[in-house]
Amino acid sequence: MFRTLGVLLKIIFYMFKKQKKLKEVKKLEKEGKEQEVKEQIAPLVIDWAKYCVDVTGAEVEVVGLENIPSDRSVVYIGNHQGLMDIPLLLGYIPYQKAFIAKIEILKVPILSDWMKLMKCVFLARKNPRQSVEAMHQGMENVKKGYSMVIFPEGTRSKGGPVKEFKPGSFKLAFQSGADIVPVTIDGTWKIYEEHKNIKPAKIKLTIHPVVKTEGLSKEELREIPAQVQKIVESAL
Repeated sequence: MFRTLGVLLKIIFYMFKKQKKLKEVKKLEKEGKEQEVKEQIAPLVIDWAKYCVDVTGAEVEVVGLENIPSDRSVVYIGNHQGLMDIPLLLGYIPYQKAFIAKIEILKVPILSDWMKLMKCVFLARKNPRQSVEAMHQGMENVKKGYSMVIFPEGTRSKGGPVKEFKPGSFKLAFQSGADIVPVTIDGTWKIYEEHKNIKPAKIKLTIHPVVKTEGLSKEELREIPAQVQKIVESAL
């Protein structure tokens, strides 16, 4: 309990230390300097996210960084084990990316400001119309050069079997014509979900070769969700 509280306080303090920089980047956004915002926000988010993982005492092994295209945006699709999945992907994949996140996160001060600047998309799962609009926004982000991350299970598995990947989650890649980069997360649930208390854990992040979506027939696209899930599960 005390360890968890200590880790959370360190993360919150880290974020408060970056408040001045946050204001500077928000000012750039208001001035319409989108490229400058992108260049400023990327290293800040990577540093913060890596700190969030490292402060838990976790040991992280990353395999397959060479599989990520460096010249275009992609859609990362992977399994979802725990709360540390997002910091893991943000911190240990050294390219800018944003998330499809629950709309409730907008209520979290400071964090939500950073996420907006990252081009995260906020999804209200109980509102079908808003969900469609959010996915369209995510698609436009990908077309503009912002890589996106989505967890097609829809919820954390917390160390259990990988849940079925929802086909609708793949529209983000299909409609933007982006490559899919499957990622396998193994061990993050042991940081918090296993004991409901933060503990050090060994984590392995596996980045698989890209799965192409552009130019495929409808029949071929229908096979992609099961194909990607099989790839993700292969590293568990």
